[in-house]
Amino acid sequence: MRFDIVTLFPDCFTSVLNSGLLGKALAKQIAQVNLVNPRDFTTDKHRKVDDEPYGGGVGMLMKPEPIFRAVESLPILARREVILMSPQGQTINQPLLRELVSNYDQLVVICGHYEGVDERVLNLVTREVSLGDFILTGGEIPAMALINGVVRLIPGTVAKTASLTAESFEEGLLDYPQYTRPADFRGWKVPDVLLSGNHAAIAKWRYEQQIKKTSDRRPDLWQKWQEDKEE
Repeated sequence: MRFDIVTLFPDCFTSVLNSGLLGKALAKQIAQVNLVNPRDFTTDKHRKVDDEPYGGGVGMLMKPEPIFRAVESLPILARREVILMSPQGQTINQPLLRELVSNYDQLVVICGHYEGVDERVLNLVTREVSLGDFILTGGEIPAMALINGVVRLIPGTVAKTASLTAESFEEGLLDYPQYTRPADFRGWKVPDVLLSGNHAAIAKWRYEQQIKKTSDRRPDLWQKWQEDKEE
């Protein structure tokens, strides 16, 4: 998988791309991340990437020309998606991450800034994606989340692939509670069933806990899970 990240702040990605499983995956060339600064594609001496919006308004907009030139400088793989990180886009979730892993070999990710991008940039874009219903100063943090979520699903990143299917959202439910040693910490004890060695009982308990946790914490997911079961 190739990621081309169009960002005014490429240094933001340095630590994230060199840490943990993501850093190991990139070192093993399971994925490749290429950082592109649209400021390098300006033509004026001030390297200007933003301007005032027509019609007035607060703040500045990213100009279309540097973004177009930055994207057009990139190689084009056959299975390519051009994504704009935008609060107006589709919210990142597990099905979206799996779709991107399965269907694409190249993700071009445009990180907006200021008050956003000139609307004409959408002529480049095949999908808008959001981290959630809130506003950040730019698209870099959502882009990092997208990269992390996609790369961890690529074969070879996570050693124990079974762990990818036994976690929150994969089956429409939140994950079950998990414990490790010690069995008794400050009076909080690990449930007896987990110490029993009875795998059938453990599986039943975990499933019941998933249902309870989802209904308690995420009634929206609980409702959708029930509807999906009925179908």
